[in-house]
Amino acid sequence: MAKKWGQFVRRWMTNNMELPQDVMMDLPRITMIGQIHIYIENHRGLLAFSDKELRLLLKQGQLLIKGKAFVIKTILPEEILLEGKIDQVLYIND
Repeated sequence: MAKKWGQFVRRWMTNNMELPQDVMMDLPRITMIGQIHIYIENHRGLLAFSDKELRLLLKQGQLLIKGKAFVIKTILPEEILLEGKIDQVLYIND
C-alpha cells in the first residue's frame, strides 16, 4: 500500500507542480544525436561494455545499446556519453 501511495504522490507532484517526469519518477534521460552519439543520465551503473555493446543498470531493469565502434567519451556516477554507430537501444525489464 505504501508503494502505491508513493507512486501516486510522485505522479501528482509531476502533474501539478510541473516537475520533469524523469526527475520525479527516477527515470533515465536519454539524448541521442542520430546514430553516432548517445548521452544517458540517471542510470545506476555500468554492467558491461565492449566495442559493440553497452549495458546499464536502471532503477527498474536495464538499458542495452548495440552497435559498432563504441567509445565511452565521458563516464560519471549517473551519466555516460557513448559514441560509435548505434543500431539498437533496448529496455530490458527484470
